[in-house]
Amino acid sequence: MISIAGTIGTGLFLASGSSISQAGPLGALIAYTMIGSMVFFMMTSLGEMATLIPTAGSFNTYAARFVDPALGFALGVNYFLNWAVTVAVEIAAAAMILQFWVSPDLFPGWAWSLLFLVFMVSVNFMSVRAYGEAEYWFSVVKVLTVIIFIVVGILVDAGVVGGDKIGFRNWTIEGAPIKDGFGGILGVFLVAGFSFQGTELIGIAAGESENPRKNVPKAIKQVFWRILLFYIISIFIIGLVIPNNDPNLLNSGGVDKSAIAISPFTLVLQKAFKPASHIMNAVILITVLSAGNSGMYASTRTLMMLARDGKAPAIFGRVNSRGIPMQSLAFTTLISALCFCASLFGAGEVYNWLLNISSISGFIAWLGIALSHYRFRRAYVAQGGDVSRLPYKAAMFPWGPIYALLLCTVVVCGQGYSEFTKPNPSAINLVACYIGLPFFIAMYVGYKIFYKTKLVPLMECDFSVSNLEDGDIDEFHELYEPSKNQADEKDQ
Repeated sequence: MISIAGTIGTGLFLASGSSISQAGPLGALIAYTMIGSMVFFMMTSLGEMATLIPTAGSFNTYAARFVDPALGFALGVNYFLNWAVTVAVEIAAAAMILQFWVSPDLFPGWAWSLLFLVFMVSVNFMSVRAYGEAEYWFSVVKVLTVIIFIVVGILVDAGVVGGDKIGFRNWTIEGAPIKDGFGGILGVFLVAGFSFQGTELIGIAAGESENPRKNVPKAIKQVFWRILLFYIISIFIIGLVIPNNDPNLLNSGGVDKSAIAISPFTLVLQKAFKPASHIMNAVILITVLSAGNSGMYASTRTLMMLARDGKAPAIFGRVNSRGIPMQSLAFTTLISALCFCASLFGAGEVYNWLLNISSISGFIAWLGIALSHYRFRRAYVAQGGDVSRLPYKAAMFPWGPIYALLLCTVVVCGQGYSEFTKPNPSAINLVACYIGLPFFIAMYVGYKIFYKTKLVPLMECDFSVSNLEDGDIDEFHELYEPSKNQADEKDQ
């Protein structure tokens, strides 16, 4: 369920409307399809590595093993910061969403945020099973919402509900089907990319999943259907039912009281029944809690693995009797609380810069996954591994990771596209768009210079496993370990 709906969030429920207004219905569909295909290839790359070597450190561990320890460190720090700040963003968003029902005069926003933070910490404090259970039920709600939306959208478009047969009428008005050509599509790349961020959480969860050899490939295979059903079809339905010049779409994309009322999902569902805004408000609140819950889990596990790899203080690598990294959880909570307080007490500019530093890290993580997998497969073959014996094989290697690498690079470089197209672009806004990139580079270069790291030679890449059950480790040595396969070939 985490793989199917764990990352469905405000990016789909709110920001998808701005995609239609920015690029037109077909332009938005093309952008989401291209980004979706890139995410699919990236996830099959992650699946191949996570199935063979499941670890809670996931891609930053793989980057350190197969590319360069400095890259693993930079990816880990960026990813930790990304999700720690995300927790702060989500608890602030949750307070705004509740203003839809409860006036801040009756119950202040900071109090709601504190309650939500306590909830997220409590879920992650209990056990990894509690996190999985919470995400399961959050995902069930999101899946049902999207399925109901698609069914209602088809009925509205066909005229069965509402009495107005729309068909493809909205694809023939001004600005449709594609608005502003490739520039409009490129602008939507960024929105679509943010909508898909978090998909890679499956790789982090793999290290603590039951029977990763069986369950990780099963989860990765669901990614294709999730992308097709929940993103591509939803964007298609929105483009059919709502015209791209609808003023509500032009204003959508934020998380506040007005944004919920004009969510594209709300606009479509309201054509069938009027109380849709209240229902969507509840769903979006659950979505925000889900994102914050996932952010708390991802950041604590990333910090834990950084510590175990010797890239962070050793204290953060410790776990209690339930397997919870308590020191990492406490530090993540502290960072999230400090970021939230920075916003609360008027240091909004500092908070926005922190947010921009973290926002680009999702794309950088995808770049790291694609590059790590390319090196992973080359090292596996170089050390005598038999690709046909891998428990899970990525699609279309090497073109899949290369395609993901190139498209991710376009998205990262295009962060400031909308600002560049303005008549008078703001230097401050441009710096804010790209500040995450020099931060990442500084982490990479600083670690590389201090520890004098180099590109890991293919024959020295580490394929060892340590967190599997005894039987699975025996299976690994017997079937998958490169040196074992190489020895078998020599014996033959």
